[in-house]
Amino acid sequence: MDIKELYRLYTEHPAITTDSRDCPEGSIFFALKGGNFDGNRFAAAALANGCSYAVVDDPAAATDSRCLLVGDALHTFQMLAREHRRRFSIPVIGITGTNGKTTTKELTAAVLAEKYSVHCTQGNFNNDVGVPKTLFGLAPGHDIAVVEMGASHPGDIRRLAETAEPTCGIITNVGKAHLQGFGSFEGVVRTKGELYDFLRQREGSRVFINAADEHLKAIAAGLATVGYGLEGTPGLAVEGRVASCSPLLCLDWRAAGGRWHRVQTQLIGSYNALNMLAAACIGLHFGVSESQVCHALQAYKPSNNRSQLERTGSNTLVVDAYNANPTSMAAAIDNFSRMEGGPKMAIIGDMRELGDASAGEHQRVADALAAAGLDRVWLVGEEFARTSCPFRKFADVGEVKAEIARHRPEGYTILIKGSNGMRLYELPQLL
Repeated sequence: MDIKELYRLYTEHPAITTDSRDCPEGSIFFALKGGNFDGNRFAAAALANGCSYAVVDDPAAATDSRCLLVGDALHTFQMLAREHRRRFSIPVIGITGTNGKTTTKELTAAVLAEKYSVHCTQGNFNNDVGVPKTLFGLAPGHDIAVVEMGASHPGDIRRLAETAEPTCGIITNVGKAHLQGFGSFEGVVRTKGELYDFLRQREGSRVFINAADEHLKAIAAGLATVGYGLEGTPGLAVEGRVASCSPLLCLDWRAAGGRWHRVQTQLIGSYNALNMLAAACIGLHFGVSESQVCHALQAYKPSNNRSQLERTGSNTLVVDAYNANPTSMAAAIDNFSRMEGGPKMAIIGDMRELGDASAGEHQRVADALAAAGLDRVWLVGEEFARTSCPFRKFADVGEVKAEIARHRPEGYTILIKGSNGMRLYELPQLL
């Protein structure tokens, strides 16, 4: 079916669903497929539950005149979202990177919201389904959009960029993550760089770049860049320095040649300094005042188990349990080891999707924990079970919960970090 004709139907029925159990009256259902489901099987149910049309890609599912048969339902879903995005001549900022992309997205949206009506990715809806859903949320009152893009395989960022058509972008960093899908660190760099490749084709595009990151500088050739980074790096539009981090980050920052501003943040971790400087850089570029930038950075409060500080009746918790990879793990352990106060304890879960590099990377984390001089360390998961180290090991989060029920740690500052699939986010309420 022609996309423009489908978009005409969408303007008459401007609600999209991919869940046959959630069908607003008059909506359009897309029969997407997943590893364990085929949306075509639910097209009839979606129509019965209130949808006006169902977009299917299996001829056997097109049993009703309201079923719109296409070659690939997911591709059509993405192209319809792109058609909707093209109705808006506003700046669209694409954000990707190995670490910090969600925090940077939220900080950037918060800074821009000081001056504009901002539409941004909710949560981590940053994949081939989440990005189109974000784009469908664009409305006439929006002045600017911030779209997060995630990847686990080569070509992922290219497809997302072709859907969202950003006018400018930022790669927060490149590190070791999803190596099983990318094949190598070089594969990570190439895939993240697909955002730059897309922007090279757009006249007037611009990228915001950590000017000290040699990997990013190497792949940004030929692009108009705006640099940010830590004090001492040449050619910066925005620079900053960590004033303190005990445990919350206190940041000094300034625009090129301007006066210094001090911001007491609500974020844990010196590694978040670059995320904040990126948001400041983007905000200033779009005309947000320096005082407004300071207000937004200071007011931002993290959520969803990312760089959060929690105080319970028994312990102080540094909760960073949403995700983990070798790069973010090293940064978290280094920052935690430098934090004032004690005694200190770490509960560290496996890092997923590292492929052949997994054994070596988990051993490196165990070695870093040994060098950090912490008072107690608990390792969780089958990958850490294979490491050589003196720490206590648990098969899964269930075993950790059982131990906490028997002998809950008391009086510790505790770092909790691991891949989301390890479910360490279930622990804070018990500590």
